[in-house]
Amino acid sequence: MTECATDRWARELAAWAIDPELLAAAPESPYGFPPGLFGAHRGAPATLDAVRAISPASVLDVGCGGGAASVPVGAAELLGVDESADLLTSFAAAGGPGTRTWLGRWPDVAGQVPAADVVVCANVVYNVPDLADFLRELTAHARGRVVVELTDRHPWTAMAGLWRHFHGQERPAGPTAELFGAVLGELGLVADSVTWSRADPWAEAAPDVVLAFTRRRLCLPADRDPEVAEAMTRFADDRPRTATTWWWPGSAG
Repeated sequence: MTECATDRWARELAAWAIDPELLAAAPESPYGFPPGLFGAHRGAPATLDAVRAISPASVLDVGCGGGAASVPVGAAELLGVDESADLLTSFAAAGGPGTRTWLGRWPDVAGQVPAADVVVCANVVYNVPDLADFLRELTAHARGRVVVELTDRHPWTAMAGLWRHFHGQERPAGPTAELFGAVLGELGLVADSVTWSRADPWAEAAPDVVLAFTRRRLCLPADRDPEVAEAMTRFADDRPRTATTWWWPGSAG
């Protein structure tokens, strides 16, 4: 039997699970991001253009972070969902009056959140094993359109050389934006898309922040920082950075 795209997406994401012994020995959780990486000024033009295209009065940002994919649009009503209370605080401050937030994981909290003209979700789906339900709820909450942004490769693939060096393990290659498109087709969602060159998200970050983030991702203690810094130069991923923005009609009344 041929594996469907939705099941393949879940399987390929599951392959990223970190070895339990390695994870248990990690001094800090390798998951999550520094809040400063997700400021409201870092939105991708292609994604912002797709959100602005229907001149929305309201925008719901799922996995909003600091609001990079929604705050610059300038909608009168801004709604945000995120699992991080700190990021929701940043989002609310950037959004100003008319901003409302919900703490939790989508689609678990979807029943609490009203519909909006546009629902946007940027750089979240690689954390979503059950992609079908996630996308159905995005679509059900959008009156005009849904906009989803994702890197063309899983973001952790850039660390494959580092992981091999420190842990002697190979890391997965998928899922990809191409597979995401196959999931959309499987769900009957007819989407448009644009692929674009993506700037280095760390280009403006302080070197010590980048180092600490990378070391934490590698499940290593702080006393390995000199070794990690040297390896980051030696095993840098120089492949072109690309991402794709998808959009399709919503179904909210």
